[in-house]
Amino acid sequence: MNTPATGHGTLAERILRGVGGAENVESLTHCATRLRFQLHDGAKADPAALDALDGVMATVPQSGDRLQIVIGGAVARVYSEIMNLPSMTNGGTAPRKSDADVKAEMRAKSRGRFAWLDNFFEYLSDSFRPLMGVLLGSSLIIAIASVLDALGVVDFRAADKSATWVFVDAMWRSVLYFLPIFVAYNAAKKLKVDPWVGAAVMAAVMTPNFTGLINSKIPGVTTTTNETLGTTESVAHVFGLPMQLNDYGGQVFVPLLMVALLALVYKGLQRIFPESVHMVFVPFFSMLIMIPVTAFLIGPLGIWAGNGLGEGLSWLNNNAPIVFAIMIPLLYPFLVPLGLHWPLNALMLQNINTLGYDFIQGPMGAWNFACFGATAGVLLLSVRHREKEMRQTATGALAAGLFGGISEPSLYGIHLRFKRIYPRMLVGCLVGGVIVGVLGGVDTNAFAFTSLLTIPVFDPMLVYVIAITASFFTAMALVYFSDFRTPQDRARANAERDAAEATSPETGTAAEDRELVTVGAPAAATAGSAAPASPTAESATSTATTPTASPTTPTAPTATAPAAVATAPVATATAAKGIELAAPVAGRVVDLDEVGDPVFASRALGEGVGIEPTDGRVVAPVDGELMVVADTGHAFGIRTADGVEVLIHVGIDTVQMQGEGFDVRAEAGRQVRAGDLLVEVDLDAVRAAEHPTVTLMTVTNTAELASVEPHTGQDVAVGAPVVTVRR
Repeated sequence: MNTPATGHGTLAERILRGVGGAENVESLTHCATRLRFQLHDGAKADPAALDALDGVMATVPQSGDRLQIVIGGAVARVYSEIMNLPSMTNGGTAPRKSDADVKAEMRAKSRGRFAWLDNFFEYLSDSFRPLMGVLLGSSLIIAIASVLDALGVVDFRAADKSATWVFVDAMWRSVLYFLPIFVAYNAAKKLKVDPWVGAAVMAAVMTPNFTGLINSKIPGVTTTTNETLGTTESVAHVFGLPMQLNDYGGQVFVPLLMVALLALVYKGLQRIFPESVHMVFVPFFSMLIMIPVTAFLIGPLGIWAGNGLGEGLSWLNNNAPIVFAIMIPLLYPFLVPLGLHWPLNALMLQNINTLGYDFIQGPMGAWNFACFGATAGVLLLSVRHREKEMRQTATGALAAGLFGGISEPSLYGIHLRFKRIYPRMLVGCLVGGVIVGVLGGVDTNAFAFTSLLTIPVFDPMLVYVIAITASFFTAMALVYFSDFRTPQDRARANAERDAAEATSPETGTAAEDRELVTVGAPAAATAGSAAPASPTAESATSTATTPTASPTTPTAPTATAPAAVATAPVATATAAKGIELAAPVAGRVVDLDEVGDPVFASRALGEGVGIEPTDGRVVAPVDGELMVVADTGHAFGIRTADGVEVLIHVGIDTVQMQGEGFDVRAEAGRQVRAGDLLVEVDLDAVRAAEHPTVTLMTVTNTAELASVEPHTGQDVAVGAPVVTVRR
């Protein structure tokens, strides 16, 4: 059973309760905007309750019992507060498990179809994420220097700069040059080996002793020139073996490859030596083995791999610049939410180190400013429609984007919550990418977060400014003039706002009115708006969902919502007339108590039936407006002209299938007739994923109706009446 996150206590305490308590936390880290939990049992977390907390923008469950909680700019403070809680003294306490439990968990984790890919990208992400602060810091130092260069105060690229500006260079180059050591430390920590060993191995090939061999006249070192490429290559003969010499400053592929092998060596040595001498011999032999392996093999291999990837993208940029400039900003909106953008960030650093400039960040700026433009559109709409909470969210997200170049607050706080935003934002990405490509591309000789403050580091600056401006205002205009809400959602949101604003201290609180509207009481019809949509798939799997059949749910207009009384549906002679809900799928009709889901069995989502399906075609059970279509295709909400709200939920916990096996044939916002196809489901795929196939149909506003009568214990065809509703 999930631990509720609601209740008293600080945000840190409520978040900890929402993830299942300190005993369920294996580890906790954070990036620029997100808390990243590794849990012992992901099922103990309650994402819906966490989403409901003030201060939490979104929760993002991941495979392998990982959970991300998007906080925004306050993430460092919240992380510190959680880690300082008494129950987190040891960073979480692992529960005792038997060998059988451990093996069962490992088998369960390995069932993921792409678990290895998830682990690979998590390795990349955790190797870079802790460096976000210093990378941003160095980026802003570069930006300041570039502004001074543009104003003629100093020649930023001159070879004979004064000692002052050489020192300023050192301030930002420190991060980029020693980046391999930082990455090695984080990567080793991620793979649970001594991070200082990883850092020491990487530092060994960056010491003045090692780099001093390059192009030197020391005996045993030979330098050759490649006339075709115009490059020089130094080789040192060490212990009689040839060692290719490279400057590893700024390299990122080398430490990532090195630590992956170090983890195998380190853990192997731990098994060989008794635990009492681990501190002495494991680091010693790890360094003795890995420093030569890195210098002779991994270092040159990492240089080759990084250069190869960079040259491949460079070829595309040089030969098809428009394709490249369009591809980058259109890819990023899908890579960033999944954390898959880190390889491209690594390539940017590789390009700066090997080529002296990077050509990826310029087109990437089109994506960032399209993202920020969409947020600006939401901000303008929230001001226009007096949406205080959204205005605050958009203001913070826009500030983080324009001045910090950070897109996560916009993505998780707004864009991923409203599906109308993404298509409009992508148009902005496309416009900016086309401009960059047509005008010849944009380069930079520094790693910079794409914000207003870093504009001067891009060349040609005018092309970059035109591209990001077009991206920003295109996305902003499209979002503003077409809205980020559907017409139905806008009507409901405005009705909620009006009900809250109409409340006076004598008649009740705005919060009480919002609860009245949300639950689906007659106040929802204020100002002629549609009633609330049926609950989404997430509400059907969370014990935090507000029960529509709760004894505290209002069933008649009250004095706290006078506007609602005037527009609420009035029971007429039709109240005695039954509305028949047809079977959405063929099969055996069962009582909700038998479906195996405690939320449905409790009638928290209303009265209804379950059907053990014999066919995968799921149709509309009644005429009405299709208010909700889950992206994963497993849940649908329909509202009839009489105000009956029907939820169709295919399978139990099928949200975890992420849409695999679900072929959606309908879209939200349109009218459907009974028998219209909603989705075709591969029932074998559902069974293979170990989820029950029972299809549930409930009337979510049961509390507002005279009666909801299920007809169970029969085998039915599609379209046969299975529920009678009386108003």
